[in-house]
Amino acid sequence: MTDQNLADTKLSSYNFHLPEAAIAQRPIEPRHQARMLAVKPVEGCDHLQVWNLAQQLQKGDLLVVNNTRVLRARLQARRASGGAVQLLVLEPGADGSGDWVCLAKPAKKLKPGDWLEVLAAGQPPLALQVLANHGESGGRIIQFPAECVDGASLEPLLIRYGAIPLPPYIHEHHDSDNERYQTRFASKPGAVAAPTAGLHLSDELLAIFKSNGVEIASITLHVGLGTFKPLDSEDLNQLRLHSEWVEITAETVAAVEACKKRGGRLIAIGTTSVRSLEAVAQLNNGVLKTHQGPVNLVIQPGYRFVLVQGLLTNFHLPKSSLLLLVSALIGRERLMALYEEAIEQGYRFFSYGDAMWIPPETVVN
Repeated sequence: MTDQNLADTKLSSYNFHLPEAAIAQRPIEPRHQARMLAVKPVEGCDHLQVWNLAQQLQKGDLLVVNNTRVLRARLQARRASGGAVQLLVLEPGADGSGDWVCLAKPAKKLKPGDWLEVLAAGQPPLALQVLANHGESGGRIIQFPAECVDGASLEPLLIRYGAIPLPPYIHEHHDSDNERYQTRFASKPGAVAAPTAGLHLSDELLAIFKSNGVEIASITLHVGLGTFKPLDSEDLNQLRLHSEWVEITAETVAAVEACKKRGGRLIAIGTTSVRSLEAVAQLNNGVLKTHQGPVNLVIQPGYRFVLVQGLLTNFHLPKSSLLLLVSALIGRERLMALYEEAIEQGYRFFSYGDAMWIPPETVVN
């Protein structure tokens, strides 16, 4: 193993210093005017805007987007003693009877059997019971109304009582976040975080793609905390990731097959689209098939992509699984050098930040 390959397997190799001022607090308007660092085939990059992606794509290309919709999953509640509690609704529990895994602050105050009242302006208090501790997340299993078995059935309640759960590094919250922290193709409720690369695509830009003969297909991956959970093992050979629920429809399978037949390129919009496509293909010997259920593929340098040829993505947190995934496409050393340049050039990082375009001719495998 070369020194470079050895470094690729160490978590510390994916660290970088990011100034606080580089973390985007508000989105650019309109969406497509965000900056876009376009990776060049051999070395260097071009500094463009997301609007310029229309010139980077070719007739016959297929864009795969994530159509998940972010739930208003942050709830304010109080305990019987009157103490305040904040809940973040994560995912349905195992029973399928309206029980949900929730993070809680302060969690240590909540015991099985306790009752909470969820509070919201203009709404009557909503009584919920703590059923059990949840070991994997450190959260609590909370009983919601029995009919709230999935994101679609829970969403009406959360619209009345909840707030959009912006990431903790975003300190400004506005009513506009309810719409702005959703992609233009968000249709399947269930995420607690947005698939952020898709936030850059405006209705106007999507219309240009269509008029230029670029096709669009969708997958569903409900983004959970596992996507952003800090990695804690220095040895990445031991890396295991939280499983994520993914749906690939027959329509999307057909679109991918049609793209291959016409010689088009498969371009993923965001790392969630990459993980969905590659994970399901790996379950089926490299062939994309319909799927509905959990996946937990680890993508890091050395991984060989079987479907995805290019990627539009945001700038990610240090030492994150998302940074590993992008490194697998263009190489860790090159990616870290591009991140240095992005910081020097004043690019905006994370969820409301700018974009990076990785065209197929720059991918290392």
